[in-house]
Amino acid sequence: MLRLIGAVGYIWLVMVISSVAQPSNDTNSPVLDTSGQALQRGVEYYILPSTNSSGGGLTLIDRNGSCPLYVGQEDQASSQGFAVTFAPFFEQETIIRESRDFSVQFVAVTICIQSTAWRLGETDPETLRRLIVTGGETGYFRIERNGEGYYLAWCPTDVCPICKFDCGSAGILVENGKRLLALDGPVLSVVFKRA
Repeated sequence: MLRLIGAVGYIWLVMVISSVAQPSNDTNSPVLDTSGQALQRGVEYYILPSTNSSGGGLTLIDRNGSCPLYVGQEDQASSQGFAVTFAPFFEQETIIRESRDFSVQFVAVTICIQSTAWRLGETDPETLRRLIVTGGETGYFRIERNGEGYYLAWCPTDVCPICKFDCGSAGILVENGKRLLALDGPVLSVVFKRA
């Protein structure tokens, strides 16, 4: 009898989460690339700093000489980094919208023999900023608008509408000369250029 009650409770919880996790009538604006087109699922884009930011495009960074690789920024403004693809959390959606969850991964092959999908990683012990890393379980991110363009954020409330998250906005953390993407500091304003 207890097993039956537990199973019924579990099924009820899944049904509640599933009903809450449906996309609403989309009032969220599409995220636009540098040519004014909406970002599309599966299309390759470079994530570049906006005109008032330094450094180049986002790339894979070897932080400590071993895997996994981290998400970071090229030093040179002329370097576009690696292209990425986006996938909205909701399967039926084909465009990326502001303040909606999506997964992102680099279009690259690495020596780490792992996924290049982004996820939230560990907290840097000195700065207490949370790093963005690749590999492992896929993470979900958001794009928010600011005055210069957009910025990346982590707050996967489409994935789990009833969860409470310590949300954060992404910016650059310079560590030993390496430019790592991390939450909880100054925001990096970005634009998206079709590859």
